[in-house]
Amino acid sequence: MDPEIRKDQLKEMFLPLVDALGYKLSLDEELVEFLFDQEVQIEKEKGSPFCPCQALTDEREHDMKLVCPCIPFHREHYDAMRRCWCGLYVHKDVDDPDSLPQISLKEFEASKK
Repeated sequence: MDPEIRKDQLKEMFLPLVDALGYKLSLDEELVEFLFDQEVQIEKEKGSPFCPCQALTDEREHDMKLVCPCIPFHREHYDAMRRCWCGLYVHKDVDDPDSLPQISLKEFEASKK
């Protein structure tokens, strides 16, 4: 399948879901295109559009939590950052995605204590 067509299909599938979760695509169009390019390539190689910014372990239970959009599996962490890990999706009220912090899971969990 043509990669551009597949990118458009993924966007059409993902946007209603992330919208319902209170997220939107990042305003950084270059980043969005790059990340969707990566997802199409990963899907071609691995069979699913995994998040291009998180390491796969080949352990199905772990890796399935990284299929884009992975927001539901990491909701509390991503809500704290107001973005998903790679920055493809940001909270709807975000106008400057570059200003958002990326907080490691370890730091996030420590902050909850």
